[in-house]
Amino acid sequence: MRRIIFFILCSVLLSVFAFSTEKGPKEIKGKHFIVYYYAGSEGFANEVLTKAEEYYVSIAKDLGYERYSEFWLWDKRVKIYIYPDHESYLKASSMPYWSHGMADYRNKVIMSYLRGKGFITSILPHEMTHLMFRDFVGFTGEIPLWLDEGVAQWEEKAKRNMNYIIKDAFRKKIVLSLHDMMKMDIRNIKGDDKIYVRYTKDGDTPLILVLTGKNLINLYYVEAVSLVGFLIKKYGSKKFTSFCRELRYGKSVEAALRAVYSSYFTTLDGLEKEWKKYYLQ
Repeated sequence: MRRIIFFILCSVLLSVFAFSTEKGPKEIKGKHFIVYYYAGSEGFANEVLTKAEEYYVSIAKDLGYERYSEFWLWDKRVKIYIYPDHESYLKASSMPYWSHGMADYRNKVIMSYLRGKGFITSILPHEMTHLMFRDFVGFTGEIPLWLDEGVAQWEEKAKRNMNYIIKDAFRKKIVLSLHDMMKMDIRNIKGDDKIYVRYTKDGDTPLILVLTGKNLINLYYVEAVSLVGFLIKKYGSKKFTSFCRELRYGKSVEAALRAVYSSYFTTLDGLEKEWKKYYLQ
């Protein structure tokens, strides 16, 4: 696993180096970001920089991180690399085919491509949130991927109004269990050429879900954002920030839940029960 992670990090760093040595590289700088782009896309790059600075403020406010938000200045500015097309982005990032953007947490890099699908309204705030979230919670604690992805999706404003999807999933009993979500690495899921079997339950009744890779990915992301949305809308941003702070201090997810939400639930099973009740009421 360490060798795989090292290889991915090296691939990202090498692709960034290749980008910077391309003939006629251009860049524009803001307070918290530097945008690198190919010639002929200056207008798009300026739009990206403007929106990135706006998102920086709104994300910190939404997640209750304002007093922790004075980072990414001067030589610590986040670098945004805009590749000319999807193919060159995938080659540079080594991401799966369905990816349209990625964030390298440790090197403070965001990568996507020119006028990528939903880049400014969706991918940019999503990847920025990944970076801000990790800057806040760190890398040493037990941070489940669903929480990381759920927080990032929460800052894609359009996804806050998709409750009908998770409600429909609950009614049809097509829902991954929270315990399954805790151990699943969605980044390893491939496309529709493979079938995935997941075990879940409805109350005490065990169920089996048979899903294509695409359906599993979509279901995972819907559940992730709905879980974060539930915690924030039901109990407030302050409690959610406190929950994240407990994770930063090294507590397990269940220990962090007990520290903050003990009046409502104290276990993953309790969280799952209240989450389901919230969307089915």
